[in-house]
Amino acid sequence: MTQVEALAYTADEMMAVAAARRLRDGTVCFVGIGLPSRAANLARSTHAPGCVLIYESGTIGAKPEHLPLSIGDGELAETADAVVSVPEIFAYWLQGGWIDVGFLGAAQIDRYGNLNSTVIGDYERPQVRLPGAGGAPEIAAMCHETFVMVRQEPRAFVEQLDFLTTSGTGVTCVVTDLGVLEPGDDGELTLTELYPGVTIDDALGATGWDLRFAPEPQGGDPPSAEELEALRTLKPANGDTVS
Repeated sequence: MTQVEALAYTADEMMAVAAARRLRDGTVCFVGIGLPSRAANLARSTHAPGCVLIYESGTIGAKPEHLPLSIGDGELAETADAVVSVPEIFAYWLQGGWIDVGFLGAAQIDRYGNLNSTVIGDYERPQVRLPGAGGAPEIAAMCHETFVMVRQEPRAFVEQLDFLTTSGTGVTCVVTDLGVLEPGDDGELTLTELYPGVTIDDALGATGWDLRFAPEPQGGDPPSAEELEALRTLKPANGDTVS
């Protein structure tokens, strides 16, 4: 890979790298499919090989060589240290306080990190009915930290949620395609990191409320050649793109 090629990356790759960098070696992660899985597996294949990946299907210590297409992907079970029932994952591992970081996504997020993954529009007559809560409320409440990964745009970063699915009290950072936000002392999200080429005006224009930002937001480093090579190696076995 040449230096020129190493500098070319997508917004999703930047998101995955930014989230992966926040994972420490030995971190126990409750991982979702898509960008969270890319981030966690990238961390495990680079600076944090001791990351323990737990998927909702019951796989503990999964070490997939390819990105799983679903939580039921056979490679998760084949490479796991143990496979337990879904009730055990939630009742023992999650509620028992064994999981350091939980990853969540959502269709909407507000200034306090509250999430909506239930409906867009009125609940009784929604414009779009979404997958629902799943285990998100428990993950946000029981993990020591909660990372949210969501693309920053006005329809997602809203002044008021159409439905409150998951409380934001457990959210410790929000990783977007523009930068990273973290809750302040009062719980309101503050923009603390901007990616290369992104301005504060870009972030303000992508947010449905008067976004708070640090006096001097940290400049996030672009993905390194090593990070990009490791990330691009993590492809689904069938070659499809997982986002």
